[in-house]
Amino acid sequence: MEIIKLDGANIDIDLTSNDKTSWKQAQCPWNKAEGANLHRCAVKNTSICSYFCGIEYEDTVMCCYPDKNISVDKEKQKI
Repeated sequence: MEIIKLDGANIDIDLTSNDKTSWKQAQCPWNKAEGANLHRCAVKNTSICSYFCGIEYEDTVMCCYPDKNISVDKEKQKI
């Protein structure tokens, strides 16, 4: 599984990429593949994307798209 480093996460791990922000923000590869802006790396107190692999200092989202993060999917099954 390859890990992609996406610059520009914010405190809510949103990575919206199409919004106007004052900091550099990479585009979500899942949104890019679908030509959409629907997917989020994480939504506070709600969910974590199946491709989310963590955060690296400073504000870099680790993403494994298109291969799902098995540990995230296992945690979703417990809920």
